Amino acid sequence: MFESKVLCDSISPDKVRLTTLEVTLPRIVLAEFNTHRRLSRNSASSRAIPVEKMIKKVKEDPFIPVYWGKNQKGMQADQELTPKEQEKATKRWLYARDQAVQHAEGLLEMGIHKQITNRLLEPWLWHTIIVTATEWDNFWGLRCNKDAQPEIKTAADMMRSMYMERVLKTYTGSAPTPVNYGEWHMPLLSPSEAFDLLIQGMTQKDLCKISVGRCARVSYLTHDGKRDPKADIELYERLAKSGHMSPLEHVARPMTQEELYATGFYDTNPLSAKGYYGNICGWMQHRKEIPGEDIFGLTASSA
Repeated sequence: MFESKVLCDSISPDKVRLTTLEVTLPRIVLAEFNTHRRLSRNSASSRAIPVEKMIKKVKEDPFIPVYWGKNQKGMQADQELTPKEQEKATKRWLYARDQAVQHAEGLLEMGIHKQITNRLLEPWLWHTIIVTATEWDNFWGLRCNKDAQPEIKTAADMMRSMYMERVLKTYTGSAPTPVNYGEWHMPLLSPSEAFDLLIQGMTQKDLCKISVGRCARVSYLTHDGKRDPKADIELYERLAKSGHMSPLEHVARPMTQEELYATGFYDTNPLSAKGYYGNICGWMQHRKEIPGEDIFGLTASSA
């Protein structure tokens, strides 16, 4: 089902808000979601999840279109089918699901890897994404628009509602959370757990690795399961060594004033073309602290 929640919401000393959301939407609109380059994102992978688990999800909770539009020219369907026609379309959609499941089971019996077999099931899958950004207006403008595909509009409307709800809470001092220079925005790691881990002897660097590992686990749909900080750190190390850097973009610290001056942050509006080091404004992503993070050959040779 459609779902959205805020995982971490922070504001820097320079008043730049950084927010991490988790959203579940239909797999069929993932490509549209991924066109927004100011958003750092990680999502569940069809290559990582066992075929049996995918088949179970498709059988028990398949995605069914929220709007059955009539065929016409252009990208938007202005008119919807009648209720009787919608019922017939839904039956046809689920019949196609049943056929896809049958063929996926056949490929599984043949021993075909999940990176191929799971692709047959994608039109009926729900997809979970962790997304982090300082700027959302373009995303809201395009995806909350009446011309957007209804499935991505539904998800974007939910995301904006969650985001704006916390804006209102700002006036009560409850959100977003102030993060000072030298502190970190760490999704899926609560302040109380972070404090306990520090008491146990872990370092701030370890905490960043734990947060990264948990953000990466969305690929396996296990980030809501049992917490294992050591396993999260081990996953971080594997990701960094193999050049999979995108999960490191969700963990960030406020840029120092020297770093902000270097980007031209104080020369113009904070949310202008200046003030960036990476795809977010006013914050230094952990990824950007890894030498050669943008070229796998460099990170692999230095590992």
